[in-house]
Amino acid sequence: MATSPSPSPAEAYAVSRRRSKYPQLTRFAGEVSFEFDDFQVRGCEALEDGHGVLVCAPTGAGKTVVGEFAVHLALAEGRKCFYTTPIKALSNQKYADLVARYGSDAVGLLTGDTSINGNAQVVVMTTEVLRNMLYAGSSAIPELGYVVMDEVHYLADRFRGAVWEEVILHLPEHVRVVGLSATVSNAEEFGEWLVEVRGDTTVVVDEHRPVPLWQHMLVGNRLMDLFAGQDEADPNAELSINPGLLRRAEELGRFAPASMRGYRGGRRGAPRPQRFRPPSRVDVVERLDAAGLLPAIVFIFSRAGCDAAVAQCVRSGLRLNGPEQVEEIRRIVAERTADLPEGDLGVLGYWEWREALERGFAGHHAGLLPAFKETVEELFLRGLVKVVFATETLALGINMPARTVVLERLVKYNGEAHVDLTPGEYTQLTGRAGRRGIDVEGHAVVAWQPGVDPKQVAGLASTRTYPLRSSFRPGYNMAVNLVAQVGADSARELLEQSFAQFQADRSVVGTSRRIDRNKEALSGYARAVTGEFDEMLEYVELRAKISAREKTLSRQNTATRRAGTAESLEKLRKGDVIAVPAGRRAGLAVVVDPGLDPIREPRPVVVTEDRWSGPLSVADFPAPVEPLGRIRLPKHLELRSPKTRRDIASALRDSGIALPGRQRRRTSQGDDAELNALRRALRAHPCHGLAEREANLRWVERYQRLQAETEQLERKVAATTHSLARAFDRILALLGERGYLGPGTGEDRVTEHGHRLARLYSESDLLAAECIRHGVWEGLGAAELAAVVSTLVFEARRDTAGEPRLPGGSVPKAWEETTKLWVDLTEDERRHHLDRTREPDAGFAWPVYRWARGESLEKVLTAAETNGQELSAGDFVRWSRQVIDLLDQIRDVLGKADPVGAAAAEAVRALRRGVVAAGGA
Repeated sequence: MATSPSPSPAEAYAVSRRRSKYPQLTRFAGEVSFEFDDFQVRGCEALEDGHGVLVCAPTGAGKTVVGEFAVHLALAEGRKCFYTTPIKALSNQKYADLVARYGSDAVGLLTGDTSINGNAQVVVMTTEVLRNMLYAGSSAIPELGYVVMDEVHYLADRFRGAVWEEVILHLPEHVRVVGLSATVSNAEEFGEWLVEVRGDTTVVVDEHRPVPLWQHMLVGNRLMDLFAGQDEADPNAELSINPGLLRRAEELGRFAPASMRGYRGGRRGAPRPQRFRPPSRVDVVERLDAAGLLPAIVFIFSRAGCDAAVAQCVRSGLRLNGPEQVEEIRRIVAERTADLPEGDLGVLGYWEWREALERGFAGHHAGLLPAFKETVEELFLRGLVKVVFATETLALGINMPARTVVLERLVKYNGEAHVDLTPGEYTQLTGRAGRRGIDVEGHAVVAWQPGVDPKQVAGLASTRTYPLRSSFRPGYNMAVNLVAQVGADSARELLEQSFAQFQADRSVVGTSRRIDRNKEALSGYARAVTGEFDEMLEYVELRAKISAREKTLSRQNTATRRAGTAESLEKLRKGDVIAVPAGRRAGLAVVVDPGLDPIREPRPVVVTEDRWSGPLSVADFPAPVEPLGRIRLPKHLELRSPKTRRDIASALRDSGIALPGRQRRRTSQGDDAELNALRRALRAHPCHGLAEREANLRWVERYQRLQAETEQLERKVAATTHSLARAFDRILALLGERGYLGPGTGEDRVTEHGHRLARLYSESDLLAAECIRHGVWEGLGAAELAAVVSTLVFEARRDTAGEPRLPGGSVPKAWEETTKLWVDLTEDERRHHLDRTREPDAGFAWPVYRWARGESLEKVLTAAETNGQELSAGDFVRWSRQVIDLLDQIRDVLGKADPVGAAAAEAVRALRRGVVAAGGA
């Protein structure tokens, strides 16, 4: 076996020096069984050098190594590290990884409904939890040394992305931020913003996939390369589409119109048109298995489609696991689902789900029970599940790499409409293909169907432009928290430093900083003036007033002179001899045409002594014109004739009329009372006789110039890039009208109701606060309160027929009052030009009411279906936990001594049972 050559003495010395310079990285690297890539080394070295870090790398490249090194540094330095993730499932996964490495005593977990060892030195949490800790002034923040923000590109999410920016802007300066992002095309822009708001930040970008990715299309039962001569060694090489693929797609595409229209019949005996039949999901799995391309993730952008695919594979009798694997699957399933009540297993579809797992298939989507999802993830990682049919939610950071990723369609439903996949989404989905350290190469497969152009797929696969766009905007909860913590003025400055504002106008962050620097310099200029700065400023302002008055009088004199001159020109008659005082035509001239006009100023036409002929205007005369005499002119003049002009000029010279002497222009400034008063005040001012007057004046003039520049910069920020601050002001106005903010400053400005709003973190935060303020939930029992509160968090996936069923008792009245408050609120939001609060949705009220009353899961889900609100077990658990989260907040805001707070606490206890309380995020 060949051995690698020994390093030269110089190379060995360089390695030794690097190790001595980065002792913590050397120690950290010694604890792992693989060699770090260059981008991982660069990120870790920047951290040990004391910089913040942004790492952008493809899915599966290993960027979490840099995040884990931040954990290592925190433990070595005796400081805290918070590791944040966008979703609970990813938090749970990272918590398990860190516990396995550092032990349960050193690591904690905080999510919306889970709290384990929250005071540990290393705590994994969802990003919202850290945001809430920052607003609450948590005692853990001063000890915090590092914050790892996994999947930081999630700040582009239009619903939750603002939280990431809130955290980045609010973290103390001493905290080093480690951002881990998928590959985005504007990583440098994002990094520049981080440098602006967080200080020294190193941007590490790596676009190289550790496992090469090959692109294919499945056309019928043929798996064909998308590109001809794809070379992963040179990702920038120009790729050409496989001509065989184009021909095959064109051949099958000819049958698409008949297929899409369907056969309408014809004369008896005529052959039916040939139709393209796409391969079934079972065929796809068998084709991948035969090609050695399993395990695979098949993305189907529909929950029902995922469940149907699993059912099809099970019905086909397809089996991908042997007896030993089946036994191991049963053991893991039993461990993972031990907390589920045995009586609920039937309604959960447990037995069918386990049978599919044993055969090697599973679904993965948001409607799946959390415990089921986590079991699927573990079995897939162990290689016991070979095919997962998933929605795109699986692509959000969960560690589930596969050898192959299949896209059944290139269109998905985004909650509002069916839209094409973007290049960024395509890259994120196919990025799952290729398991580092296991696969030599990964494979992305797009299933061809009529209407899909291979050129479209090639465009998605080869596009490298998928920029990160901020979704940050102020909300009610954010507004009251900012006002309480830093005051309205500082809050506006904070908003101007957001990534959203940075992208709206790249200069605004730098301009805001420049304004701050200018204000510091202004203070320095004021201190440089000897004596009273305000008196010297007053003296300079007096001088400015005198100058301004002089200019005003000069303009007035000019206007008066111009009006007088125009009036004098109107009186000129043919034959009048006048003096042109200056310019190229200076000298005597005779008027040959008065040039009168009913609208414009007169423009008399003259002939001068040097035989020039043309019109003159008011601008040629600084003072009114007086005729010096007259000469006789012929009745009809032909001025275009040189002889005529020569004769007139000769007559003018022979007239004996001479030019008048030069007259001094008089001004009226000496007669102006206001100007004289200002001059007297200047001479009487205390600063007029100071020895250092001129030196002080220079400082004050610098002060005024810089102040004018600063005011101009502030106008620029306000006029061009002040949209977030203006929205913030509109929010403050609405909150002030509704009694959440008072007339004071800072925390004093936030009223009692405002402090309650500051602790309500919900999409409908202000509506919840209004319901509490107006007492519309008073008198409700625990189950009734759960039903009404659910209307503020639940959002139906699609329109349902008819009105949702409401429980009886006090619920209908409380629901009616809640809806009235929403109507009033949206009217105010419309008046203030703010985004409308989402309408309350009563679709979950009946199921959550029955669950809070202690009914079985089967009865609850059956009743929901009967009332037109079909719920999966996973959806039921997810919405129940969100209701619990808001009820927890209401309990904390009001306290258990308050009747509504006590009902909220009781509702939480009633809801947190069975599948809702079982493990899993």
